[in-house]
Amino acid sequence: MNDDQIIDVILQFEGGFVNNQADRGGPTNFGITAAALGRWLGQSTAATIEQIHNLTVIDARKIYADWYIAKPGFAAITDGSLKLVLVDSGVLHGTARATKWLQQALNVAADGVFGNDTQSALAGCPDQVKLARRVLALRLRSIAGILAADTSQTIFLRGWVNRAATLLDYI
Repeated sequence: MNDDQIIDVILQFEGGFVNNQADRGGPTNFGITAAALGRWLGQSTAATIEQIHNLTVIDARKIYADWYIAKPGFAAITDGSLKLVLVDSGVLHGTARATKWLQQALNVAADGVFGNDTQSALAGCPDQVKLARRVLALRLRSIAGILAADTSQTIFLRGWVNRAATLLDYI
């Protein structure tokens, strides 16, 4: 699975414009939050509803490629299944948290930075498909923690679990 295919999967999950009042990320379009779009546009504030509405899929793809694949270091991952799980986890939970899950699964220091130690451990991992499943398991445990800490987020449980389960089809 290449980067464009990974972004295609994420766009299928994310859909178009959504403004769910229970979503801590606020309004999104193609899964891009107002805060993220504001940063992408070079603003000191979150994007407006109008800017979110006007976001094109082309620009959303650029944001995903830059902020969720290249900048966190995930472009160096050669296994498409693992990369998909990490990029998708980064979209939902932040790239630092996704990196920490990878590091925990690799049994290296979990600092959230995809550095040399993480890359070396990854290069020495003989089964990256199994590693992708471990990362996904850590993600599911984190979801349980989110819900335990804030029951108002239960509204998203079915979607989060279905999304994680769908990723298993790609692994």
